Amino acid sequence: MFHSITSRPSILVFLGLFSLAVSAQKGPFTYEDLLMLDRMYGLDVDPSGQFAMFNVRATDMEQNKGVGSLWLKELKDPTKPEVRLAVSDKGAGDAHFSPDGNTIYFLSSRGANGVNNVWRTDMSGTKAEQVTHLPLDVIAYQVSPDGKGLVVALAVYPECAGNEIACTVKRQVTGQADKSSGMVYTELFVRHWDTWADGTRNHLFYIPLADPKTDPVALMDGLDGDVPSKPFGDAGDFTIAPDGRTVYFSVRLAGPREPWSTNFDIYSVPVTGGAPTVLTAQNKAWDASPRVSPDGKILAYKAMARPGFEADRFAIMLRDATGKVTPLAADWDRSVDEMKWSMDGKSLYVTAADVGKERLFRIDRKSGQVTPLSTDGHIDAYNETPQGFVFLKSALNSPSLLYAAKPKAKMIDDGAIALTNVDDVLEDRKFGQYAQFHFKGWNDEDVYGYVIKPANFVEGRKYPVAFLIHGGPQGSFGDSWSYRWNPETYAGAGYAVVMIDFHGSTGYGQAFTDAISTHWGDRPLEDLQKGWEYVLRTYPFLDGDRAAALGASYGGFMVNWIAGNWKAPWKCLVSHDGVFDSRSMGYTTEEMWFEEWENGADVFTDPDAYDRFNPALYAGDWSVPMLVIHSDLDFRIPVSQGIGVFTALRSRGVPSEFLHFPDENHWVLKPQNAMKWHRTVFNWLDHYIGH
Repeated sequence: MFHSITSRPSILVFLGLFSLAVSAQKGPFTYEDLLMLDRMYGLDVDPSGQFAMFNVRATDMEQNKGVGSLWLKELKDPTKPEVRLAVSDKGAGDAHFSPDGNTIYFLSSRGANGVNNVWRTDMSGTKAEQVTHLPLDVIAYQVSPDGKGLVVALAVYPECAGNEIACTVKRQVTGQADKSSGMVYTELFVRHWDTWADGTRNHLFYIPLADPKTDPVALMDGLDGDVPSKPFGDAGDFTIAPDGRTVYFSVRLAGPREPWSTNFDIYSVPVTGGAPTVLTAQNKAWDASPRVSPDGKILAYKAMARPGFEADRFAIMLRDATGKVTPLAADWDRSVDEMKWSMDGKSLYVTAADVGKERLFRIDRKSGQVTPLSTDGHIDAYNETPQGFVFLKSALNSPSLLYAAKPKAKMIDDGAIALTNVDDVLEDRKFGQYAQFHFKGWNDEDVYGYVIKPANFVEGRKYPVAFLIHGGPQGSFGDSWSYRWNPETYAGAGYAVVMIDFHGSTGYGQAFTDAISTHWGDRPLEDLQKGWEYVLRTYPFLDGDRAAALGASYGGFMVNWIAGNWKAPWKCLVSHDGVFDSRSMGYTTEEMWFEEWENGADVFTDPDAYDRFNPALYAGDWSVPMLVIHSDLDFRIPVSQGIGVFTALRSRGVPSEFLHFPDENHWVLKPQNAMKWHRTVFNWLDHYIGH
């Protein structure tokens, strides 16, 4: 029951209804619809299982920003409409129930100093009370299971050990008085993702709720590392034991080798402070996501096995009170994403990519038996309640929506109760029908993909094709919803869509994922070529004479690569944030472990390894018209890579355009910029392969 804030109907409409007026006749789903959708995320359920709480992000296109709000849904009577909490009016996010279910905690910067602090309200959601009074923004937080305290993350200077908060504030004031903008660096990272390093680290502090104005207890005093990790860490990087006495967290110690290291370790520290104790020193690879069993006796966490590889399989480890570590479901060839203990402590519930889907699984704590609990689509969030599961799920033809599993259902999404009237959402727009296929790719192994019909498909007609290539490269274009590369927007514009999970994709076993490393340009290309041949043979509605290849990140690299190595099928190309000069990437990107693992060497001792699949070396043969997109704040693949692509195209006289964003990173996030992106891309496609 939400609407975009740009529309003002007299009554609330259901979640996901578009701000555009609903026409009497179904219309195709468009990118304008996509950008104006209300986005649902941040699920939490109270301990009794009677209420679900979640965030909704609406789009204010005029103000060029997203606007968040908190909503409450009564689960006991799903017919009752969800309620927007009044505390949302001044900004509220990252909301969680208290352990007793009577209080809602959330983050807001509504205070006098404009700093993000923890606030709370009762179940009516009408009045906000400030809990923490910190001079620094709260980046993430958790409420202790005993309800007696908070653990908050703040950005502080680690060299301020012994007085991190006050010292950091003082240094900030001093820095503001300095008229110089220069900063001296003595080690990497100098920049990461889209931010230049400022010397601060995300550190954890404990605050007793009995006296929240007391000085917070430093839990990482002087430690040179970030919790949550940068740039994408969150409150899942730490947890509090059920008795409220101990905090566990995952951190990578920095030092001079940080850009080359994936060695995160699990630490423990009492809420009273002191030196943290490392628990996983024996593993030099990535240890993450500490989760304590309900009885407090077992620490579960995820662990990779190979140092320096960020896409290794995340296996599950169980550590008992004696320190003994045992792998759980060691033979299960899937990499764990989210992980939670069952309420009875007998199992772990995990999500994992699985053959083009993101499914929920139960893993028995004693036997290690893995049982699937969902069928298709993408499980975005889930909570076990005394009455069963409540979850958010998306699919290729549906944004993330709220569901409740039927009691005793073997699969949570089998006949699940839609709590946000998904039928009404789908009635407003027409989506392209989609199907999964598979064929024999590189090494005669099965490779999977999806084909999507145009929204207004007519039997017997042929349609131009948008051939979408995913990034990562250890990723997937699967049965899920996206607010950036959404295949249904292409289907809505009259294009058929083909997406192939080439070797290197996730969800098909670790050996399949590993196959792309040091093979960026051959094995995946063979999969794409064989997949293209397969779909043209299998789906007669695909017009192979009117086709465009599009991709971002690794997908942008592949577009640049096929421009010189497989250009015959394509009437035009779109390369977003793609690698152009692989050797240059070895010098200019920020996460060095990635480049060195994927190329099998460092660029300084073996530069030829970076030239094996270097698109720049084939640019002399480019001839297919290409749209190039890149942004200044993309430090993963610097903007010079995109400028290089455009320069090569213009030098060769190839029809081309360059869309440049000075204020975006590896993604395009601002609403007006996203509108410009989509309008430019679809105009380019329409010109070369449209009707």
